[in-house]
Amino acid sequence: MLPQNTLSHAHKMKLRWFVTLSSLPLLGVVTAFGIMPQTDVISQSQKTLIEDIALPTAQPVPSNATSFWRNDRVQRGDTVAELLRRLNVEDPTASDYLRNNKDAAGLRRLPVGKEVQAETDANGALLALRYLDGNANQVVIEKSGNGFKTHTLPAQTEKRTQIRTGEIETNLFAATDEAGLPDPAANQLSDIFGGDIDFHRDLRKGDKFTVIYEMNYINGEPVRTGRIISAEFINRGHIYRAAYFQTSENSGDYYSPDGKSMHKAFLRSPLEFSRISSVFSKSRFHPILNKWRAHKGVDYAAPIGTKVKVTSDGVVAFVGKQHGYGNVVMVDHQGHFTTVYGHLSRFAGGLHKGERVSQGQVIAYVGMTGLATGPHLHYEFRMNGVQRDPLKVALPDGKPISETQQAAFTAATSPLFAELDTFHNTRIAKLD
Repeated sequence: MLPQNTLSHAHKMKLRWFVTLSSLPLLGVVTAFGIMPQTDVISQSQKTLIEDIALPTAQPVPSNATSFWRNDRVQRGDTVAELLRRLNVEDPTASDYLRNNKDAAGLRRLPVGKEVQAETDANGALLALRYLDGNANQVVIEKSGNGFKTHTLPAQTEKRTQIRTGEIETNLFAATDEAGLPDPAANQLSDIFGGDIDFHRDLRKGDKFTVIYEMNYINGEPVRTGRIISAEFINRGHIYRAAYFQTSENSGDYYSPDGKSMHKAFLRSPLEFSRISSVFSKSRFHPILNKWRAHKGVDYAAPIGTKVKVTSDGVVAFVGKQHGYGNVVMVDHQGHFTTVYGHLSRFAGGLHKGERVSQGQVIAYVGMTGLATGPHLHYEFRMNGVQRDPLKVALPDGKPISETQQAAFTAATSPLFAELDTFHNTRIAKLD
């Protein structure tokens, strides 16, 4: 056994090495660990050697080569002087330039919350100051001789590919939020598969999705969600897949791996997310009229003001008030189909009879006008004037990939579907 003072000395040396190592810069440090094979008998000749090793003396960095970057945000009631104080700028010449020069006027007009970065020397003299203007261009104000100059660098834009996977626990929106999928991409996802999956009735706990989409960045900051490139949705064990294909210079659409269009002639639902409060029925007890009668449409419960989308391309046949429908819009499609949207709170601005509307276009907003006990949308689907159940009627498909484009489609989309194979049944954690 080692004497107590030897143990104490060894312990102190270990602490000394710990303090020495922890004081080194973290970047560029490589730590090696050696493990000596264990033997049954430790040699009596082995000795512990503890020795102080002098580290090289750190050379001071010349003061004229030192600069510091600091950043802060514009606060309510800020003056240039107050902003410079928080940025540790102590430079009367810079302060005068930023307060009075017309080239620095953009700084003085920055709104609350905008970030400003400043580079100073060890004495607080301003070397450079930069911020983003309203068009995301970078404005740089920097030292020039005995004064300062201002120049603007164009915004650096780029697209990055993002991947999100999720699993349904309650509803689609909750799952996309949990997966970190932006709302615009979640809406695209529901539109792509909305013709095959009724997101109000068909979803089940355990359904899964994978979405590969573009995100637009300006100067390294995300600014806008782009287009979904490819996506997969597993609903009740059935796999649905789609990828975007540019069919012409100015248009494109989503197609399944075999080239069928995901674009249906009609959307299953005129609302993105809600719940069905009353289904199509030949006999239903009306809560206001207090009598049994047919309910020839589907009611979607949703908050007042929820956007109502037209389910197919068509021409507006009626806009206004009508009997129990309250505020109602009727749209004719393809000569023998009509869709009806009732109990609306208001119509989209400028909507009028005879106007052509496109599938997915917002035409009105949920309300509770007419014979309604609460806020909801009454939706009807008519064929040759006869109401049909919009949840069950067979909807015609869009046009598939033409034979002339089949080879180009396969070449363009095969890598996209291969990417989905990579992430099939994989859960990717959200990174913030």
